[in-house]
Amino acid sequence: MTERGTGTAVSDNAPEKPPGRGRRWRRRLTIALAVVLLAAAGLYVGNSSTLAGTPPGGPFLLAHRGLAQTFDLAGVTNDTCTAERIHPPEHPYLENTLASMRAAFAAGADLVEFDVQVTRDGRLAVFHDATLQCRTDGTGTVGDHTLAELRGLDLGYGYTSDGGRTFPFRGKGVGLLPTVEEVLAEFPDRELLIHLKVEGAAEGEALADLLAPLPRQRRDTLTVYGGDQAVGTFAARLPDVRVTSKKIMQDCMVAYLAVGWTGHVPDACRHRQLHLPQRYGRLMWGWPNRFVSRMREADTRVIVVNGSGGFSEGFDDADDVDAIPAGWTGGVWTNRIDVVAPLLGR
Repeated sequence: MTERGTGTAVSDNAPEKPPGRGRRWRRRLTIALAVVLLAAAGLYVGNSSTLAGTPPGGPFLLAHRGLAQTFDLAGVTNDTCTAERIHPPEHPYLENTLASMRAAFAAGADLVEFDVQVTRDGRLAVFHDATLQCRTDGTGTVGDHTLAELRGLDLGYGYTSDGGRTFPFRGKGVGLLPTVEEVLAEFPDRELLIHLKVEGAAEGEALADLLAPLPRQRRDTLTVYGGDQAVGTFAARLPDVRVTSKKIMQDCMVAYLAVGWTGHVPDACRHRQLHLPQRYGRLMWGWPNRFVSRMREADTRVIVVNGSGGFSEGFDDADDVDAIPAGWTGGVWTNRIDVVAPLLGR
């Protein structure tokens, strides 16, 4: 006779768990975790600059607009006249002039950047702003004027560091606007970065026309950047010249983020120049030194730009230099080559 309420009958009929089932599940989980950890370790070892050690050599220095007057970046927009807010001058040079480029190379620059626009008579003038009235005593755009007219302007007319009470460079910039031909002739064996300031196919064609007759050895010392259309037109004509633009850099970074963990450099990143803000560079596989080495093997140069890269932020003082990645052998963008070069042992 079976007693009711004791649960004995139910207990006797309950199915038993298969022996070892829990152990097999734990074993599979352990193997899966081990695989994940090994994969993570492999990614770390393959992309760690720390384990790779410090490469030999130091950074190369890019002097933006030569040796130029710097200005307060706070609140700057595309329409801000930066000549009206310069810091108190510490040197006598005006941006994008031959004198400023000579001074930059003399101070230790490896590469000098300058800006290019096409004049009304089809010449390639070296000038930055979209309009003339901020820095000069002229009006309109570079494209509104002939080269001869632009030569007559005072490039230092609008500079002031005290709200317009004094103009320390007024009257000192007449006749200083150079052409691309003059820059190339002045620095026949130096590295130059040419910035196409106006976005259009005509600008790319004009620069390609000028550079095409140069020997390949000379073109190897030149890099061109600017808007996507202007650079794309130029690159289609002269694919041997290293180029970059916003689209080129985006295409490279997207492709590299997808496959760079393997150490492979995609075709989109080959024979380019990358101007990478430091805060975004940290996202790249192998940052900083393995990344630079991989790009160098693909004939691509990496220039680190300060902050987010807005409005040509450079590494311009001692605090900025301290923020450059340890052992960095890529390029450094600076607006004060005279200050930064000695800090980096030049």
